[in-house]
Amino acid sequence: MTKALLLENIHPCAADFLRSKGIDVQTAQGALDEDELIAALDGVDLLGIRSKTSVTARVLEAHPHLRAVGCFSIGTNQVDLSYAAQHGIAVFNAPYSNTRSVVELIISDIIALMRRVPEHTLSIREHTWDKTAKKSHEVRGKTLGIVGYGNIGSQVSILAEALGMNVVFYDVEEKLALGNATRMNSMEELLRISDAVTIHVDGRKANTNFFNEHYFSLMKQDAVFMNLSRGFIIDVNALYNHLKSGHLSGAAIDVFPTEPKTVGDEFSTPLTEIANVILTPHVGGSTLEAQEAIGEFVSHKLYDYYTEGNTSLSVNMPQLNVEARNSRKTRDGEATSTSEKITRIAHLHTNLPGMLAQLNNALSAKNLNVVAQSLATEGNLGYVVTDITGTLHDEDIAAVEAINGTVRVHIM
Repeated sequence: MTKALLLENIHPCAADFLRSKGIDVQTAQGALDEDELIAALDGVDLLGIRSKTSVTARVLEAHPHLRAVGCFSIGTNQVDLSYAAQHGIAVFNAPYSNTRSVVELIISDIIALMRRVPEHTLSIREHTWDKTAKKSHEVRGKTLGIVGYGNIGSQVSILAEALGMNVVFYDVEEKLALGNATRMNSMEELLRISDAVTIHVDGRKANTNFFNEHYFSLMKQDAVFMNLSRGFIIDVNALYNHLKSGHLSGAAIDVFPTEPKTVGDEFSTPLTEIANVILTPHVGGSTLEAQEAIGEFVSHKLYDYYTEGNTSLSVNMPQLNVEARNSRKTRDGEATSTSEKITRIAHLHTNLPGMLAQLNNALSAKNLNVVAQSLATEGNLGYVVTDITGTLHDEDIAAVEAINGTVRVHIM
């Protein structure tokens, strides 16, 4: 029986869906370290994680039978994508499912920081009535600087502009400005004019301490700063110093360089010493709506890959979207069922000339009739899905696996 392991309190709809398809699903609340994960993956075909579990080359090497990893999150930097691809292990994520949840929290953080809500709340908790407009501002007319104009950054841009903010952004890639947003030519240009700065860069290791002392020093006096992206991309000590000195008037931090693996674990950061700071435990995408959407999306991607060979939206495989084996389309585009027994062969290989011909020759030599075939290539990998009629024997599979350049063969 196909076996799946879902870690880190993934929404139960994911387990429910996979179980409804006959898959044996085990779940766990917290993350696992490398040794724990290696021990837990015996016999597992599909792995589901969030952001705290690292799927390293060592983990994948110990379990070459693993078929796919589902990241129930936006980020995939917790998985060794290159090693997984070179060994035929597909990786999927949820690039859009929690975008709105993150964006809404960013907007609320901007308003709360500009109105000094954390500081006023602290005063009340300390039994002090501090009714004052000092350093409190409307967001209307203020300038928001967005570093990284991808899925989340661009959506923040739209909502911030609707609130009356002037939006500027900087991205290393060419991006289409939405609404009246203005692209800046450099980070330095953006930081010097922004009243609020939110950062949205990817989780590659090269971005460690990307936003450092130099960039913090360039920000406007009394500006506010937000990081709901990756914990390690900012220098927390530099941020602390600029808040403590009074240069920056506030910050909202949802992600941290080192985070606990399990809910309820002890956690500390020097930023708790600062009054006008919002600290949240990596909950940017943690709304019930977002987590359910992520659970549904990624679990369906894992199932579609395992049962049909679909790699659409995989982050490390050539992109191929194939129809179900038991249906064909008429000339009018209508799906129709077939009574023929169809066997599907997914063949991942090194992207070399003549691979498709070698595959078809191997099938033809075994008198296997090809009824449908789709090929996609990306970088140094090629991926072909072939539907055949006829009985597929072990020696036939061995002949396909023996083709020079084969990375992995999956029979469905």
